[in-house]
Amino acid sequence: MKAPFPQYHELADLIRLAKQEDMRDDDVTSRLLIPADATGRGVLVQKQTGVICGLPIVEMVCRQYDPRLRVESVTAEAIDAIEGQYAAEPKRLPRLVITGPMRPLLSAERVLLNFVQRLSGIASQTHRYVQAVAGTQARIYDTRKTTPGWRLLEKYAVRCGGGENHRMGLYDGLLIKDNHLAAIPLAQLATQLSQIVQTSRREARTRFIQVEVDTLQQLREVLKVQQIDSILLDNMDCPTMSQAVAMRDAAGRKGVLALEASGSINLTTVRAIANTGVERISVGALTHSAVALDIGLDVE
Repeated sequence: MKAPFPQYHELADLIRLAKQEDMRDDDVTSRLLIPADATGRGVLVQKQTGVICGLPIVEMVCRQYDPRLRVESVTAEAIDAIEGQYAAEPKRLPRLVITGPMRPLLSAERVLLNFVQRLSGIASQTHRYVQAVAGTQARIYDTRKTTPGWRLLEKYAVRCGGGENHRMGLYDGLLIKDNHLAAIPLAQLATQLSQIVQTSRREARTRFIQVEVDTLQQLREVLKVQQIDSILLDNMDCPTMSQAVAMRDAAGRKGVLALEASGSINLTTVRAIANTGVERISVGALTHSAVALDIGLDVE
């Protein structure tokens, strides 16, 4: 099921900032070259193979520049039906048409393309990872390695590409990492974690709880702790992850406690990682290393 696009009030400040840094109070070129009463149309064109993502923000951006700009689909499909589509051979595939005053249309061009190109790049990158693990039980997850201010949009783009969202931020999930555990001796790990987990469950019964481990020795101790949702296997190689899966299963926690692979994962290695039996694979590259999809605006 496709994720809902963020609401305008959630993105208004970001769009205003994008306009302000690009235009301030003047678009000198359009003002000097384009008559004030000129009107026209621009067609948003996908030029590259990939997943189109971010189309709903085009109308939001246009609203910031001039309410007279109108955005509609160039096909019989509604914009929300086109959103998230994969085009294997786009060959300059038209997506949206924008009509109205030419000056604000040209002023808005770069900002709206920045949004759609970036989000489509993330969705397309995610799609490649999802396809790479197809047929396994593993699901692809994002991380908090997002562009400041863009997290809602970038995590939405991951969903458009077929991936899953990890916690949105520090506020909506308990992820106990190695730096949190550095001062706890291994012999005390299970006891202290159990206390933390119980406290968290009292605060919020359904809060997602995950613990990161670097070694199988740590894993052995964490498997003693109840009411954890997932254990994150940090920077383990495939043979070690396979052992981790076997240990989890032998402890009777399969189907109850998910294992997540994380660290130095790329398209070359992700299939082998999925074949170890982990249920989750988190990939920072979905957002921090995605290349913008080639999308243009042809003005007529």
